[in-house]
Amino acid sequence: MPNQTTKLGDLVNPEVLSDMISAKIPNKIVVTPFASVDDTLVGVPGNTITVPRYQYIGDAKDVAEGVKAETVKLTSGTSQATVKKAVKAVEITDEAKLSGYGDPYGEATGQLAKAIAAKMDADALDCLVLPYKEDSDGNGNGGVQLLYDGSASTIKYAGIVDAVDCFNEEVNTEKVIFVNPKQVSALRKDPDFISADKYAAGVMLTGEVGKVANCRVVPTRKVAEQEIETGEGANATTKKVYACPIVKLTQDSETEEDTPAITVYMKRSVHTDTDRDALAKTDLISVDQHYTVALTDASKVVLATFKA
Repeated sequence: MPNQTTKLGDLVNPEVLSDMISAKIPNKIVVTPFASVDDTLVGVPGNTITVPRYQYIGDAKDVAEGVKAETVKLTSGTSQATVKKAVKAVEITDEAKLSGYGDPYGEATGQLAKAIAAKMDADALDCLVLPYKEDSDGNGNGGVQLLYDGSASTIKYAGIVDAVDCFNEEVNTEKVIFVNPKQVSALRKDPDFISADKYAAGVMLTGEVGKVANCRVVPTRKVAEQEIETGEGANATTKKVYACPIVKLTQDSETEEDTPAITVYMKRSVHTDTDRDALAKTDLISVDQHYTVALTDASKVVLATFKA
């Protein structure tokens, strides 16, 4: 039998690691479970996708007999999303393998999955907290159009109700509101807050701690404290706030076609590479994810600002 060499790839199978990491990612994300995942970019040339956005044409009007109805223009806008590459790598020494605590490779897969999931989560939240802006040419940045300013007070039932009313719904549909963990204390003290421990079994969403105003409350540190300026000149002041996105969860029965609030466009599933540095005596595990996240239906998001 000819001489054979055992390589790192024989001991650590990159494909198996990719599957392990892919399986762990859904349990580590908070925002993206509420997004749609689109894999139409897989195997297709190009790294940019154009996201269309149609504006509502308005309610129908009464028209008398024999009178021509007015026509309105169907307007739309687009925003472009470019595929990005998120990468994280771990290097494990021989000493760590021989004398380290626990299972270094198992710990590495968990940490790598958490790192990729956290990056995807951050990008998804960025889409939800980006206010809409229009340039001189009338082109928008694809941001959230429905805004509620509740910065005069901290988060509470009444403020969330006013924010939800920005949807202008005839039927109140189920939603999720992302809040900072520090806001949870104020909500739990609100008499209209329903704690998740009072739910029936099997009805709680990932990360949910309760419900208020028909909004499922999901805390995440990605809803960070920020400063905004109010007033002008000598009256200008700085205020600390939390920008909390409220996202509609259920489909709108009033439309035949329904698009999700945010969409994760996947170019390729999680990919893992392994390598051996013979001089440093270390094993390298590198993970990458090619994807992009875009706001695909701004009418399903209200960005509510509350006092920090």
